[in-house]
Amino acid sequence: MIPWLATHYVEVLGVVFSILYLYFSIRQKIILWPMAIISAMLYMVVFFRSKFYADMVLNAYYFFISIYGWMLWSRGVGDDKKQRPVSRIGWKLALILSAISLFAFIAIGIILDRFTDSPVPYWDALTTALSFTATWMLARKILEHWILWIIVDTISMGLYLYRGLYPTMILFVIYTTMAIVGYFAWKKTFSGDAHETSMSFFNHNLTNKHD
Repeated sequence: MIPWLATHYVEVLGVVFSILYLYFSIRQKIILWPMAIISAMLYMVVFFRSKFYADMVLNAYYFFISIYGWMLWSRGVGDDKKQRPVSRIGWKLALILSAISLFAFIAIGIILDRFTDSPVPYWDALTTALSFTATWMLARKILEHWILWIIVDTISMGLYLYRGLYPTMILFVIYTTMAIVGYFAWKKTFSGDAHETSMSFFNHNLTNKHD
């Protein structure tokens, strides 16, 4: 056990910080972003060593998008700087993100297939493209990003099993479960925010009528 840890400690630390990141993501706590930054740096090393080049680049993206998300969540919204609320994706944005994801999948797949020794270039490209989109949606606090994570995490479990990254495979089993929990937790929050907004609108109109 000790020799194994000596050679896999970076991956184990990546698992620990990734679970912390996901836990705080479900709780909508801003500390998720520093956890994501640390996790991304650790996994850039892990994936470089395992020749998962798209995932290595993806974690570089995670690093920078986490800084963006941290800044975005820190600012809040409105004059009183309230916590950014959970939102739902509109059909126009969904179409745009779908097109971008498809383009990214094709481009990354071709690059990995022709210029790297990745053993699963197009599966690697698919999870990478969807993860780009999901992380951006998380930064914008869009509910449906959890659906993308469920898809990505399920595919990733098989890929990491194939490459022998067993701690990371276990991590993605946990990820898939937590992503399902996260979806329903955020959906509940969204429903509560929508109810509060409608009640505020109703009370505002009622007050104006009395005036």
